[in-house]
Amino acid sequence: MNSPIVYELRTPSTIDPDRKYPALFLMHGMGSNEQDLLSLVRGKEDTFFVFSIRGPIAQPPGYAFFTIEGYGKPHREVFDRSIGQLTNFLEYASQSYPIDQENIYLLGFSQGAIVSMTLGLTLGERIKGIVALSGYIPFFVKEEYHIQSVANLSIFISHGEYDPVLPFEWGEESKDFFENQGANVSFHSYPEGHTVSLQNYRDFMNWITNDLKNGGNRNGK
Repeated sequence: MNSPIVYELRTPSTIDPDRKYPALFLMHGMGSNEQDLLSLVRGKEDTFFVFSIRGPIAQPPGYAFFTIEGYGKPHREVFDRSIGQLTNFLEYASQSYPIDQENIYLLGFSQGAIVSMTLGLTLGERIKGIVALSGYIPFFVKEEYHIQSVANLSIFISHGEYDPVLPFEWGEESKDFFENQGANVSFHSYPEGHTVSLQNYRDFMNWITNDLKNGGNRNGK
């Protein structure tokens, strides 16, 4: 089975053929590529199979997961197609590598956070946890997509208070939406712009470690 999408893979140095491993899927922001977020999760390949995904659309100087028709408005057809491609890739990876289906995590920045949160809503129980850095949930996803139960999903949402690209309020709205759907939400704000600060990095790395260790304990926010 050929991969439906371009990706980079990082794995533990020693693979036990009798073991299944947690998986972490990385999704970059607009104009970047599959190399961009790998440095943010350095060390996690000791525990996870780390898949860093290239957006399927050329967006110089890099790639994108979707195009936009206006402020906060992805082109619906392009967005739908990208979500389908990403869903197919998760299926491909699950069939091609020794992945623990109970421990699949998504991590995305900006566009990557947008598609990560959308996948969490559409795949429901198939996703264990999400790290959504500076993103939002498109209106049509909330209103028209078939949303699965996220009662067992843990999600770390962070946003810069001075984000000039995607307003801080959109991060708060994402938090509220996931909470209303019953997810276990950990929301973090930082006095930053559209970026990942050192404290943000430390916080989400600790969150991933603790969530995996605690089995997504809903009391372990």
